[in-house]
Amino acid sequence: MLSKKSVAVALVALFASAAASAAEHTIMQNNKSFKVNGNQVEEYTIKAGDTINFKNEDPFFHNIFSLSDLKTFDLGSYPAGESKAVVFDTPGEAEIECAIHPEMYLELTVE
Repeated sequence: MLSKKSVAVALVALFASAAASAAEHTIMQNNKSFKVNGNQVEEYTIKAGDTINFKNEDPFFHNIFSLSDLKTFDLGSYPAGESKAVVFDTPGEAEIECAIHPEMYLELTVE
């Protein structure tokens, strides 16, 4: 039988391992589209626990949001140069849009 201390140490190691494997991604809003490394994307895949930084590189405001069951959020309107982050903890799919520019759409898959 494991002691409470052994179980606690194992849980800390497990959570530390998961946190260490979590990645940060940056998705830019540029020319009224979502871009990664300068390329427009309409689909993007990350792992559960990863963070996406949504950075506005346009000279006007964006308002990134999702009403998906996976993750509902609304980052509010933010200006050029500003970035806002969202952590995606659970596997699934989310539709991400801009409330100001309806042509902006991203299908996110979280594995």
